[in-house]
Amino acid sequence: MIAITALINSAAKLLDQAGVGSPQVDAEILLAHVLGIERSNLLTVTSITAEQHFDFEALVSRRANREPLQHLTGVAHFRHISIAVGRGVFVPRPETELLVEAAISHLKTLSGRKLAVDLCAGSGAIALCLALEVPGTTVHAVELSDDAVKWLTHNVIDHAAQLEATGSHVIVHHGNAGDRELLANLAGKFAAVVSNPPYIPNAMIPRDPEARDHDPAIALFSGDDGLAAARDIVLVAADALAPGGFFGMEHADVQGESVPSLLKEMSGIWSQVKDNQDYNKLPRYTTALRTQEQTKFQNAGG
Repeated sequence: MIAITALINSAAKLLDQAGVGSPQVDAEILLAHVLGIERSNLLTVTSITAEQHFDFEALVSRRANREPLQHLTGVAHFRHISIAVGRGVFVPRPETELLVEAAISHLKTLSGRKLAVDLCAGSGAIALCLALEVPGTTVHAVELSDDAVKWLTHNVIDHAAQLEATGSHVIVHHGNAGDRELLANLAGKFAAVVSNPPYIPNAMIPRDPEARDHDPAIALFSGDDGLAAARDIVLVAADALAPGGFFGMEHADVQGESVPSLLKEMSGIWSQVKDNQDYNKLPRYTTALRTQEQTKFQNAGG
């Protein structure tokens, strides 16, 4: 009989040597995944089969090679939901939950049915949280990547019962989040626009192997300064939002001044422009409100 505690400790040591940030937790999650139980129930396990032992060691080896934990389990936990993730889609990070919380807080101040949009929707984590936590909300989820749209659609279908119970909807759009024509028929009607776009400069290599080797490039890189997508998204948001509507966009921790500047340069369009910190007290997302006067912004291209 294999001692569970010794098995976990051995795996955690291997993961720690590989540079994994949370070796003990990851080892426990992987074993619980193999056994088909909750992590909190591991203490009740007295033995595992030889096959389970083999599967666990195989997953630990892959994690030691810095394959994302969420790819190994097929699940990412975000706020109050669990979503399917894997190759071809960006794994949502805990830091983004603060951006979502800000959008939800704004939407909850409004009465009646609400419209929101998630630009660069990826797995659908943001869109689903908005829809499920604010009953009566229709969220338009826009994603360009062919691979990511498959995950997005899967997750929306997987949460269909919960969406129906809250009277909310998520509508998937396979298109460019920076296309000002995509949602033109709903211009000026949205209560909130939220985006976690790609924001890493093309020449910068992500530090973490999980992101560098496994997150899709389309979800990471955005021009020489990392702001190519952001420049387009602020224009789409300006078109989409109703007066007083909420805008929130995540950015790199070195873009705490450059992203707010994009909004401040749009004279008369935004009010209450503010940059916000993440859990680590680093600049992480910019928020603003659409001005009460519904002025269509014309950029240099017309």
